[in-house]
Amino acid sequence: MPYHLRFGEADPLRIRFAVSPLWETHSAVRVLARPRQQGYHLPWMRRIAGAARELDLGPLQLLMPLHGHSPDFLYPPPIRPVASFEEEIAAVRETDPALALDDFERALAETPGAAGTAAGRRMLADPAGAVGWLADLLEDAWEALIAPDWPRLRALLEADVAYHSRRLAEGGLERLLGELHPSFDWAAESATLRVAYAGDHHRPLDGQGLVLLPSVFTWPDVVSGFDPPWQPTVAYPVRGIGGLWAEPAGRASEALGRLLGPVRADVLCALTEPMGTTALAHLLGRAPSTVSAHLAVLRDAGLLTSRRYGHQVLYERTPLGIAVSQPGTD
Repeated sequence: MPYHLRFGEADPLRIRFAVSPLWETHSAVRVLARPRQQGYHLPWMRRIAGAARELDLGPLQLLMPLHGHSPDFLYPPPIRPVASFEEEIAAVRETDPALALDDFERALAETPGAAGTAAGRRMLADPAGAVGWLADLLEDAWEALIAPDWPRLRALLEADVAYHSRRLAEGGLERLLGELHPSFDWAAESATLRVAYAGDHHRPLDGQGLVLLPSVFTWPDVVSGFDPPWQPTVAYPVRGIGGLWAEPAGRASEALGRLLGPVRADVLCALTEPMGTTALAHLLGRAPSTVSAHLAVLRDAGLLTSRRYGHQVLYERTPLGIAVSQPGTD
């Protein structure tokens, strides 16, 4: 049975995209326990294996049943389009213990015997203390598993938001929802978004709108099911995940390097998706100040365009930039 997210008159005007480092952290912890989700992430898993062994992930994974309820308060819908991890984990620490206890009881009931484990008993006996304990574990997981790669992950997520925002502007809500994921089914007659999933969840949006959350580690699933008081949210696999962990494919051609200079040519060729200065510098192993100077020259030459998203500027190639950067014969 699918999720059913029913739109009211005002809800299409309150759709927003967001990026969440907390969601990626939580989802990465889930991936480590789910072989089905590991496919594209095997290079990452090999690299972080040692760090993961040093973490205490058991209590978090105890609250991640294969199907059924997981505590919403541990990864609430993002409070703004691109919140920092520090902002998001601070909101987790402020969770009402009564709300946390309800989440614990529902999640632990999904897995036989979970409530009777030492971790399960600790959560049920002291929900306020458990909130802080689990927040500490999430913070450890963020630092070890996600933070070192966050510039790369954030660049991919924000490129997805930029792409789908354009598609929304070009074709409207029905077209956008039809393209986000094969499991999405928009029923225009009832203004309901149905999302195929092993559950049955009905949620009227009631004027709150909908958060669309691209995710790296959610792949290949779509996740929804947030209950009040949380804003209705759907997390879906980000575009371009196939090349996420691959090393940059060859540098620019020798001829393009002679024309533009080798570093500037590499900057142009690396922009296969919209990207910010920090993420691009991380990808190329260059200082942000160096990359920023080259981006400015390429933009002035008409090879790149730029636009502001949140607190950063995203760069992408113009049609001329795409043509110039295509592989040729040296």
